[in-house]
Amino acid sequence: MVSERSLAVLHAIVSDYVSSNEPVGSKAIVDRHSFGVSAATIRNDMALLEEDELIAQPHTSSGRVPTDKGYRLYVDTLAKIRPLTSAQRSAIERFLGESAGLDDVMARTVRLLAQLTNQVAVAQYPSLRRTVVRHIDLVAVGEDRVLCVLILGSGVVEQQVAWLPASRVTEAWVHGLRERIADAAVGADVETAVAAVADLEERMRTVVRADEADVVGSVLEVVRRQLQANRSDRIAVAGAANISRPGEFGGALPLVLEAIEEQVTLLRLFDELVQDGRDVAASIGRENEVYGLAETSVIASNYEDEGTPVSKLGVLGPLRMDYAGNIAAVRAVARYLNRLLGEDRQA
Repeated sequence: MVSERSLAVLHAIVSDYVSSNEPVGSKAIVDRHSFGVSAATIRNDMALLEEDELIAQPHTSSGRVPTDKGYRLYVDTLAKIRPLTSAQRSAIERFLGESAGLDDVMARTVRLLAQLTNQVAVAQYPSLRRTVVRHIDLVAVGEDRVLCVLILGSGVVEQQVAWLPASRVTEAWVHGLRERIADAAVGADVETAVAAVADLEERMRTVVRADEADVVGSVLEVVRRQLQANRSDRIAVAGAANISRPGEFGGALPLVLEAIEEQVTLLRLFDELVQDGRDVAASIGRENEVYGLAETSVIASNYEDEGTPVSKLGVLGPLRMDYAGNIAAVRAVARYLNRLLGEDRQA
């Protein structure tokens, strides 16, 4: 059981080590913090923390640094998270509020989070399987081409040209097919719409001529691909340059870079992390060993809307990071992103 003062000493060591990247000694703690006790007393507290494997001595005659276990206790006992400044909050609102379309929202989100935290920022695209199909349009752009336009409730707009195996497509034909597709898919979620369009294609083949069935099939295949593309998990990443600081990851930097490149690993890690029910969760050091990321810490949160599978965003960085500041940044960005997407859905 760590005493109240020993816990305060641990917090002081973490704070000083994060800011200086130098082992912290008892004299430095006495000079920088108001404990009202002697350096000898602080050394006793440090000895107890070291006995509990919460801090370690990297070199003989040096100060102490936090261990993975020490960082974990520090994060779990943060009395309060340092709030973002009003300027930082205004910057989040202004920067994300200027975005146009979902891709721009996600790109801006990770750029902003990387700037606020100086870590690698990761954001999973909204889970679109349950997003409603708002609008489907077909526009004849030639005798053998039809532009397929898909608009989802999340703000995603997809446009793709269907090249047809026959010419002389008329406006009336395009209008009739558009109405059939809209009746089947608009108002349904993406998952349901995919099945509805596939079913429509089967039914159309039984009621139209064989040559027309090929033309109809070409259009419906494009629409189905557009819908299916929005069922897959995608992530946006920014701030990879932040992990290039010397010494932060020891010899594990190649593994960190590989995890960033192989997005499946990050998605699995973030998915498991945010299932503990907290609005912001942290996974530290050896807790990430199963993913090959034992030299990293991850801070993550959920965002998104009512009744749908949640998406995740957060930051990945070294063990020596500003946990309080990064947790505050992740929480603030997640909350604003949730609000922004909610406004888009109501528009």
